[in-house]
Amino acid sequence: MRSKLLIGLAAAAAIGVGAATYIGSAAAAAPASTFVLLDGSSKTTADLKGKVTLVNFWATSCTTCVAEMPSIVSTYDKYKGRGYETVAVAMSYDPPSYVVNYTETRKLPFKVAIDNTGAVAKAWGEVQLTPTSYLVNKRGEIVKRYVGQPDFAELHQLIEKLLAET
Repeated sequence: MRSKLLIGLAAAAAIGVGAATYIGSAAAAAPASTFVLLDGSSKTTADLKGKVTLVNFWATSCTTCVAEMPSIVSTYDKYKGRGYETVAVAMSYDPPSYVVNYTETRKLPFKVAIDNTGAVAKAWGEVQLTPTSYLVNKRGEIVKRYVGQPDFAELHQLIEKLLAET
């Protein structure tokens, strides 16, 4: 009886892993969103097509977000000349003055948006945990979602692969 239960659990786990791999490998279109940037301008998801883009949901009060930001900056600096973009989306609960201060004092070189209403986070899958990042390919499809700090070596390999695609 116990061995049948173990075999059943193993089979269920294998099916679950297979389903997760399948679901994880199917690229879904990035949701139609409008990012309101700190300078008052806006960018849409459609504007990002043709570039590999990291959309990073973060907050100034999030210690992991602050810790990963130098790596996000260096990743941007490394690939920006090859068709790579970053959009850092500050969460709705983050005071705009904190976001502006952080962006200016750290000289963030990429686009920074404030999600005042929470609509962008909602559109991207009800994002609540920060940091949450999405890597989007040139066709505007989400290739990978990272909850927490990404493995930057793995992220760089994936960016290289996506930049090489035509």
